[in-house]
Amino acid sequence: MKSPLIYTLLAGSILLPAAAQAQEKSPFSGPRIEILGGYDQLRSGSDVDIDTDEDGIFEDNGLDQSVDGFAYGAAVGYDFDLGSVVVGLEGEYMDSTGKQKTSEDLAAPFGYRINVNRDLYLGARVGVQVAPRTLVYAKGGYTNTRVESRFQDRVEDDGYELDFDDGQSIDGFRVGAGVEQLIGPGYVKLEYRYSNYSSLKYDDELFSDNSSIGIDLDRHQVLAGVGVRF
Repeated sequence: MKSPLIYTLLAGSILLPAAAQAQEKSPFSGPRIEILGGYDQLRSGSDVDIDTDEDGIFEDNGLDQSVDGFAYGAAVGYDFDLGSVVVGLEGEYMDSTGKQKTSEDLAAPFGYRINVNRDLYLGARVGVQVAPRTLVYAKGGYTNTRVESRFQDRVEDDGYELDFDDGQSIDGFRVGAGVEQLIGPGYVKLEYRYSNYSSLKYDDELFSDNSSIGIDLDRHQVLAGVGVRF
């Protein structure tokens, strides 16, 4: 008859390693919070530029049709390490310094100014741990941004009364990819993402009673981030 001590030692040799393994947390799992910042560009999705000099050539006309700036904000997320892949949910609140306006020498009956404001994002990501402390991932989801516009008549007595301020929140989708590197108790990341918004519209308040214009917008961002996990 074997001693109860033998059974106790055998049970301990099986259960203790299993318990230790269960308590070992994946470096890419759990809740996280991060700050983000980097390059931001919003522009018309059309590949045809405006013919501002009316020479029939829709290019090299001196009009900058992109709104460039610095994007900054914060994000939260929660990741699940499934072994072969890491999946996660995330949300962001961003803002931008992006601003663009016509120059004084632009031959047009009106001037305009475009400001890019807050940007919201809610989506998911899927990643692969390519090294013990390195994650490569792709992401996608819903985004909503706000654009402030002002149009002003530059020529008096020309038959136009353009003095128009408009703010719109527009919906879109976002896709992107990035790399995340663990450093000490936190991590750093570098990410590119593309967003498309197709619901920016100006109606007869600005134009005529029977006219409206819809603008398809593309957004390109290259952002760096610093975050911690809990």
